[in-house]
Amino acid sequence: MIYWAPLLHFYQPPTQSHNVLRKICEESYRPLVKVFEEHPESRVTVNMCGVLTEMLSIHGYGDIVTGLRELGERGQVEFVESAKFHAILPLIPKKEARRQIELNKETNLYFFKDSYRPKGFFLPEMCYSDETASIVRGMGYEWVIVSGIACQGKWPMDYAPTFKLGSASMKTFFRDDIISNMVSFKNIDAMGFASRIKELAKGKEDSYIVTAMDAETFGHHIHGWENIFLAALYEIIKDSDDIKAVNISYLLERFPSVKTKPPKPSSWSTTNEEIMAGNYYPLWNTPHNNIHRLQWEHIDICFEILQQAQNKKDSEKSEAFFNTGRETLDMALHSCQFWWANKGKMWNENLINKGLILQEEAILNAYLAVASSGCRDSEKKKLYKKVIAARYIAGKIRDEILT
Repeated sequence: MIYWAPLLHFYQPPTQSHNVLRKICEESYRPLVKVFEEHPESRVTVNMCGVLTEMLSIHGYGDIVTGLRELGERGQVEFVESAKFHAILPLIPKKEARRQIELNKETNLYFFKDSYRPKGFFLPEMCYSDETASIVRGMGYEWVIVSGIACQGKWPMDYAPTFKLGSASMKTFFRDDIISNMVSFKNIDAMGFASRIKELAKGKEDSYIVTAMDAETFGHHIHGWENIFLAALYEIIKDSDDIKAVNISYLLERFPSVKTKPPKPSSWSTTNEEIMAGNYYPLWNTPHNNIHRLQWEHIDICFEILQQAQNKKDSEKSEAFFNTGRETLDMALHSCQFWWANKGKMWNENLINKGLILQEEAILNAYLAVASSGCRDSEKKKLYKKVIAARYIAGKIRDEILT
């Protein structure tokens, strides 16, 4: 028997327009919920970033949230934890990473209620580092899913890799990158998928495979793929003695833990060559990408000014400005602005600029919190110089966009 554990990653950035969200809901999210409802034997692990959970409710698509919650109550859907605004956790300060995780948990508990009991963790873009894993483990999560490129030893199909993290340990599941990408790019059909994973299991009494991809693959990126591939596959395997669909945490019950090396720092878009070069997160912070360098310089100033605002706020007015800056910076950490800043690969001037605007709003409100406080004028002037520096960097980013 081979146990197939699929994960679907649901995410839209906080800058997403209503019209695009509507299109994705109609083409992908609603049809996916329908596939799972029509196949009670189906099992899937779901990462729903809290920013999207809120957006679905606000924009009139609460039925999708309700559908997933009910599927969770029935045990078909297993939810995992993540970062609310899809920040690249290894690239931001530890306290910001913890905050993103706490916000995600708070949001999804509110909407998914008792069906939200995550044991595992989905790192945005599968960007793994030992430091980030330590944060995740310290917050009580038992396992992480990472890209297959991160595996350092024998490929695990009949055991759950477990590695040391200081005085604790963490379990990990590796995404089968090859097969996941074959599905994502429509290079395999349902029958071919079933045949391929059965072939992988030959010679083993029991084994497993983990696939992971964007939920939007089904119906939005590939029209009708939720039925042509996913529903068809559930039909093929529902009475099978060879393949069983399961939630990822089920694998912990079925397979023994084996001590292994930790995963390599990486993402689900990183190549072996990039890992060897120490370029672990190339689409979000790569050497020689001037826009990336400027974006992270700008965000560092955001953190610095916001910290000053937190320290100086001493009135209702200054606290209100701080709270606005804090909430805006949470959103401003979303990954898309960096992903779209790769000339020759992924490039979208407006989405880079939208992220920058959020950062600028965070700086504006953080500085206003200080300016409206009772701190000394000399401290306000000193901080204003950082606002000017941020303005200069923002101009340089826009110069890069325009040239």
